Amino acid sequence: MALLSVIRRWHFRDQFSIREIARRTGLSRNTIRKYLRSDVVDPKFKVPDRPSKLDAFADKLSAWLKTEASRPRKQKRTLKQLHADLVALGFDGSYGRVAAFAREWREDRHREQQTVGRGAFVPLAFQPGEAFQFDWSEDFAIIGGERVKLQAAHIKLSYSRAFLVRAYLLQTHEMLFDAHAQAFRVFGGVPRRGIYDNMKTAVDRVLIGKARQVNARFLAMASHYLFDAEFCNPASG
Repeated sequence: MALLSVIRRWHFRDQFSIREIARRTGLSRNTIRKYLRSDVVDPKFKVPDRPSKLDAFADKLSAWLKTEASRPRKQKRTLKQLHADLVALGFDGSYGRVAAFAREWREDRHREQQTVGRGAFVPLAFQPGEAFQFDWSEDFAIIGGERVKLQAAHIKLSYSRAFLVRAYLLQTHEMLFDAHAQAFRVFGGVPRRGIYDNMKTAVDRVLIGKARQVNARFLAMASHYLFDAEFCNPASG
């Protein structure tokens, strides 16, 4: 889906030829034409339900990894030893699955331990129509005599600082999409890129550095409006 979004932006927004897109992506020109003619922004495919054999042992393995991380290096159990200990408890999965789980666990732990509030900061400058920023906040209002918590969607143009604020009852995808649609209507167009925090309706998982596992529905919206989505570092917008 991410590649499809790039193809749509290059063709409809940047006016790249199909030949140029084929050269950049390695796809055939017929494949690119098929994607563009179908006007698909959200490819449909069925994801099989494949529960992992490790699911029942995930909490146990997480606790072990946390314990081993605090031990001196020479006293730590290796992943092969952890796999053997899980097998003794009834786990019949592969060593590779345990190693992959441990790698993901360490990446998540590393991100949590990253310190914030120090380092260099660079002033940001934008061109007209280059970017917008989106974020949520919470506030309260009296509606029908009752105090109601509202979710406020803030969309601001990075160059002019023109902005739109709309209030909703929830932070669902439907509310997120409506906020974007109303903002682009009011602004009279769509900037080339959007800057976001790592909100759950946009990011399924924060990976290493700038890499993100972007939510499929959010990616379909970005592909429809032909803008690039960028995400701030965790806890340091």
